[in-house]
Amino acid sequence: MTDQHTLPQPPKSKWKLIKRISILIIILLIYIWTISSINIRWDKIFSSRTLENFDRIIPRFFQPAVAETESIIEKMIETIFIAYTGSLAAAIIAVPLAFLCASNMVKNKVLNNIGMWILGAVRAFPEIVLAIIFVAAVGPNPFAGVLAIAIGSTGMLGKLYSEVIESIDMHVIEALEASGANKLQILFYGIMPQILPEFLSYAIYRFEIDVRASSVLGIVGAGGIGTLITFAYMNRNWEEVGMILLVIIITVTIIDQISGFIRRKIV
Repeated sequence: MTDQHTLPQPPKSKWKLIKRISILIIILLIYIWTISSINIRWDKIFSSRTLENFDRIIPRFFQPAVAETESIIEKMIETIFIAYTGSLAAAIIAVPLAFLCASNMVKNKVLNNIGMWILGAVRAFPEIVLAIIFVAAVGPNPFAGVLAIAIGSTGMLGKLYSEVIESIDMHVIEALEASGANKLQILFYGIMPQILPEFLSYAIYRFEIDVRASSVLGIVGAGGIGTLITFAYMNRNWEEVGMILLVIIITVTIIDQISGFIRRKIV
């Protein structure tokens, strides 16, 4: 027996079904066009020579060169220092840019747009490209890696920070203004307590990303463990490459766990 209180189901629109099918077909055509335009040589990928190379090289990754552990750990520590220094610099530089972009802090639209353009321009360059530029400018050393990480991270952190600032409770600011607080008091007692936990959380999360990014900057001469990867690859020393990858995996996993714990405590 049909329940009298049951509302009738609205009829499904045929246009919605046609729209979904059309979107699916368009996505499928884009994939087909992309794959066909790449010009992949499937015969070379699955050739006997490729399979022989896999059989010859891949097993050597699982025979890590334990004797090189000390030098690899030393370079991994350098990589962590590069990431930490760059992330710290970015976390500081991003703060004034974030306030400049926040429309509830700076009411001038022109200044807001200038701040957004700066952050957008910085985010447009991957860290590896920035590393190439700074290696050419200051030479092949870890300082080039620090500069690349600092500039690259500023764009992302500045954008995230500005969104945090724009989401604060403005009633707190209005109450402080009504009680006669000056700009400095409003900043320290009204704004900072609201934004500081999320600022720290984003900075720590960015540090996780920067550790991964710093691992490859040495390939272009910006210091860190990427330098060892380059030398090991050029010498076809796949056992050393395997040991390097193992150290990177362990280090990144430990940092992820520690930073995740800290971020859960902060927020």
